[in-house]
Amino acid sequence: MSPIKVKTLTRQIIGLADELGFRAVSEYRTPDGTRIDVAILDGEKKLLAIELEASFKWFPQRVLYDVVKAHRAGFPELWVVTPFNANPGWVLKYAEEVGLILRIMGEERVLPELRTFLPSGT
Repeated sequence: MSPIKVKTLTRQIIGLADELGFRAVSEYRTPDGTRIDVAILDGEKKLLAIELEASFKWFPQRVLYDVVKAHRAGFPELWVVTPFNANPGWVLKYAEEVGLILRIMGEERVLPELRTFLPSGT
């Protein structure tokens, strides 16, 4: 298990979103003053929040905080990118209860999944 290359991955996400006609904002500031690592927008429409979690300490609580931030900011979906094979079941259930789609994935899956998630040419 290798640590996430946060800066490199952030640049790659922003580049891919731009290539596909979307806007990706690093350190997106939410209305309540928190920040989301990367926000994918279609104009002003919020499509996807991406959080890069490189630390395993307090992982379920970190993911819960990510869910709260994304939900309060109005994102319909949140991806948590982590090198850990963790399944914070109760947090997944909470995200479902508030209507937020939550996916936890490894770094290697982000760009291929993003390419599928974002339709090109819009």
